[in-house]
Amino acid sequence: MTIARSRQISLQDMPYYHVVSRCVRRAFLCGEDAHSGQSYEHRRQWVVDKLGQLSRLFAIGVCAYAVMSNHYHLVLKVESDTAANWSEREVAEHWTALFQWPLLVRRWYQGESLIEPELAVVQQLIGQWRERLHSISWFVRLLNENLARQANREDGCKGHFWEGRFKSQALLTESALLACMTYVDLNPIRAGLSDRPEQSDYTSLKQRLDGEQSAAPLPPLLLPFAHDARPDSLPYAFADYLMLVDWTGRAIRVDKRGHIPASLAPILVRLGLDEVRWLKQVTLFRRQGIRVVGDKEHCQQFAWHCGQRRCHQPSL
Repeated sequence: MTIARSRQISLQDMPYYHVVSRCVRRAFLCGEDAHSGQSYEHRRQWVVDKLGQLSRLFAIGVCAYAVMSNHYHLVLKVESDTAANWSEREVAEHWTALFQWPLLVRRWYQGESLIEPELAVVQQLIGQWRERLHSISWFVRLLNENLARQANREDGCKGHFWEGRFKSQALLTESALLACMTYVDLNPIRAGLSDRPEQSDYTSLKQRLDGEQSAAPLPPLLLPFAHDARPDSLPYAFADYLMLVDWTGRAIRVDKRGHIPASLAPILVRLGLDEVRWLKQVTLFRRQGIRVVGDKEHCQQFAWHCGQRRCHQPSL
């Protein structure tokens, strides 16, 4: 049964979410279409470019991403406090970088005198824009609409390009966030597109490793890893994350449980996770219908805040 988006997102529990959006047509978003032989590889850059724009305008941070042949993965952090602290002028500037200025708002922004009812309309619009600028639904909507228009124009056709709804999973604990980021960055390797993370194109990990040499003219703004001067940073050291991605990529196998090396990444020990539990958590993201990932206590609390009596998701 379809569940309303408002009952799948609870920012008071955790601001991190895993988002997946898939194409509905047989023709691929990116890569080479096996049926026609036509290459759509250039479309991967469309995704990255639009993600770059949106990550600068929304109060939503990008933790990880991977652009695949017929879908993409995002790990996002909703930064509600950032949106709340924007001035009215900043909200207007962010929104009108995406949409045309309403005449009344433009007059207000330029310092013209407005009567009280006009000011009320302006404030109502700005309040609405502030909410939308930290909404995952609006973030994905603008990303997908832009890509659909470009693809339809290139294909010379009309109609739906994406599945009706994107999939979202709440990441309720630090270990769930870490597992999901690892899962996303390893997607090209699991798909057989690459055999090492540093050569996996159109992923957040490759962008981080490339640094300023990234091929994207406007790469997505990625949340930094642990840094004392940045309160919005991810709660891990980048070196630890690299070790964990490398270890997980070697350990996860389709035919059987991966071989566990004698020396584990320090971050696993700090999070109190054992090897089997970690691998189980990373592979959860492949399964359909999983909306929440975290321990039992956090999952139940999330369910209550979303108006549900109990959490039916697997807890770890």
